[in-house]
Amino acid sequence: MPKMKTNSAASKRVRVTGKGKLMQAGTSMRHNLEHKSARKRRALKADQVLAPAQSKKMKQLLGI
Repeated sequence: MPKMKTNSAASKRVRVTGKGKLMQAGTSMRHNLEHKSARKRRALKADQVLAPAQSKKMKQLLGI
């Protein structure tokens, strides 16, 4: 039986932590940053843990 292929689009968007959680970069940091406060931009810069419902589907795509 051939090996499973990981979904390359999914692998570019998330990374797996040591405990198996999935981290994502998050949104709202591409443009329109002038009107956002420095505090808001710092908070958005940090990676976020993927929601449990989303991480279940994403793990299937990654073959984890």
